[in-house]
Amino acid sequence: MDRRSLIKNAGIAGVLAAGVAPAVHAQAAVRWRLSSSFPKALDTIFGAADIFAHQVKIMSGGKFEISVHAGGEITPPFGVVDAVQQGSVEMAHTAPYYFFGKNECFALGCAIPFGLNSRQMTAWTFQGNGLKLMREFYAKYNIINFAGGNTGAQMGGWYRKEIKSMADMKGLKMRIGGFAGRVLERMGAVPQNIPGGEIYTALEKGTIDAAEWVGPYDDLKLGFNKVAPFYYYPGWWEGGPQLDFFINDKAYNALSAENKAIVEAAAAVAHIDMQARYDAKNPAALKELVGKGTKLRPFSNDVLTAAFKTSMQVYSELNDKNPDWKKIYADYSKFRADSNLWFKFTEAKFDSFMQSQKL
Repeated sequence: MDRRSLIKNAGIAGVLAAGVAPAVHAQAAVRWRLSSSFPKALDTIFGAADIFAHQVKIMSGGKFEISVHAGGEITPPFGVVDAVQQGSVEMAHTAPYYFFGKNECFALGCAIPFGLNSRQMTAWTFQGNGLKLMREFYAKYNIINFAGGNTGAQMGGWYRKEIKSMADMKGLKMRIGGFAGRVLERMGAVPQNIPGGEIYTALEKGTIDAAEWVGPYDDLKLGFNKVAPFYYYPGWWEGGPQLDFFINDKAYNALSAENKAIVEAAAAVAHIDMQARYDAKNPAALKELVGKGTKLRPFSNDVLTAAFKTSMQVYSELNDKNPDWKKIYADYSKFRADSNLWFKFTEAKFDSFMQSQKL
């Protein structure tokens, strides 16, 4: 081959390489790890991460895969925020209120006592200022968040003895997640923050007197009815707790526009599916629990009233000392007031009528 032919062919090869390389790069596989705060045994709350990862794989044609790890496999259940913030895992699935000790605003991204119900929380997140405000806050932790499920209003937990009045709350050692512990502490109880997988043993051994988790379906699987006979309602501290997918900002920003859209769509599927599962599975589980001797009890009005007043006092104090809280809670509380006024004339009246009928 003469010199001119060699140069010509080399030039063509270079052009071809230049044209092919970006296409190959665009098709490069993405592999992430997701660390959950929950045990695999809970197919509802842990399962949301599985559904998310499955949807990502399907929508990407297998080019974007996420391995899902239960709490404790690669990070402790309550270590996921640090792991995502530091980039040791690309993402996590958790209940943000577990991390209120870092900043109380984490609870606003999940649930606070006498806060938004699940529909209101979704509305605030997607159509109000919720997503914008929470993303501004989570940016301080190198996190980009996506709504990742909601349990709906929860039960008030399992008790080894009856709670007839405020007097029975004094000295009560209770496992409770998130910010509600602050309120219970002022009511005389002794809150304990224990991962879901460790609650049964603590309740069985008497290390704690009471425990809340989610609701009938999960609680039946965890066997709490075997070690505490009284099941109270409602979970006034969790009217609509929203789970989140936390993603390391550098990992997310490195994704293509297509993969970012896939993440958003997959999170939306998981978000809707979680509450649908709970709403479908809880009724039968509650019937089974009652059939096995569980004693259903409503919280007395004096307990609920005391809890409400204490909660509002805590929020007022936080407005004075936590600028992040003051900014987000101002918007959150206005949305809560407007939404409850609307629901008073629609959802509440319709639901109370239907629930009084013999169906």
